[in-house]
Amino acid sequence: MAKRRRSTPRVTDAELGVLDLLWRRGDLSIREIAGELYPRGGTSEYATVQKLLERLEAKGCVARDKSGFAHLFRARVERSDVIDRELADVADKLCEGSLTPLLLHLVSKQKLKKAEREKLRRLLEES
Repeated sequence: MAKRRRSTPRVTDAELGVLDLLWRRGDLSIREIAGELYPRGGTSEYATVQKLLERLEAKGCVARDKSGFAHLFRARVERSDVIDRELADVADKLCEGSLTPLLLHLVSKQKLKKAEREKLRRLLEES
């Protein structure tokens, strides 16, 4: 199966850690992000977060607010879009682009709660 075009850029695990923090906490400064990701960190960890944010900004995944003394960053991509991208990449790599074997495997390996099963049934009926 041909690979699908994806609008959400690929992100590294380290970049994903920054995005996850922004999704959970909202707008944050570099210092706040560095303090959360590296509680005992110093100058090099601050520089690492700064570089990660620069890369994410270049990819269009975060926006920078320069209006205050400390620049604030916010996520410009939705968590669901990153999930879509990552799952599609796994499906391309392992399942010839099909999500079906991947989904069947995931569902068979984890006991779903009643509400999750009902939601899954509704989704299947709608598709």
